[in-house]
Amino acid sequence: MSRSVGRGLGRTRSGRGVLGTSVPVLGLIGPIGCGKSTVAGWLAQEGAAVLDADELTRRAMEPGAPLTDTIVARFGAEFRRPDGGIDRAALGRLVFSDPGRLAELESIVHPAVERLERDAIRAADIRRPPAIVLEAIKLVEAGHATWCDEIWLVTCDPRTQLERLVGRGMALEDARQRVAAQSGSMPLWRSAATRTIRTDGSPDEVRAVVERAFAELRGTAVL
Repeated sequence: MSRSVGRGLGRTRSGRGVLGTSVPVLGLIGPIGCGKSTVAGWLAQEGAAVLDADELTRRAMEPGAPLTDTIVARFGAEFRRPDGGIDRAALGRLVFSDPGRLAELESIVHPAVERLERDAIRAADIRRPPAIVLEAIKLVEAGHATWCDEIWLVTCDPRTQLERLVGRGMALEDARQRVAAQSGSMPLWRSAATRTIRTDGSPDEVRAVVERAFAELRGTAVL
């Protein structure tokens, strides 16, 4: 259900990641549809401050945001919604079928979202929760592994993954496209992960694993 593989992530003299937070930072990574948000929700119930990089990305693409105008200028006005924000579904269909355009989009989105992530982590740290959880599918690729005390890879069987995505209302072809686009990241994610959480089991079984792992993380906190 889980696998612990301790690795030397970035540390300051205080024992925390390179952001120098007073509480542990836990990175959650893994493919779409494998349960990162579910795991994050359980951790929130344990008192963790949970930051969702996807939600921060949505905020960065709101009407009037500088990033929104940059994306429209680069990719075309057809990706602007009537309210002025970005049509993320349409943009996703484009970039997930073209690795070059995906890389182009990430090159302009990641710096803007990074600033929001740093600000959110610092704000959360002031409240001194048991831990700060950053749910971010591109955390490793963006070079933010060193922000974290631990990185958990949340994954499941590919068939289960597709069933979950279709169950959310995603078209099967779109689901397959997104799964395929992320498959090449798995070796990198596995090498960065300090623990792997598999979500194929029953919710009660998986939650028990998550709670034990979180207790272990809190036990390593330097306060």
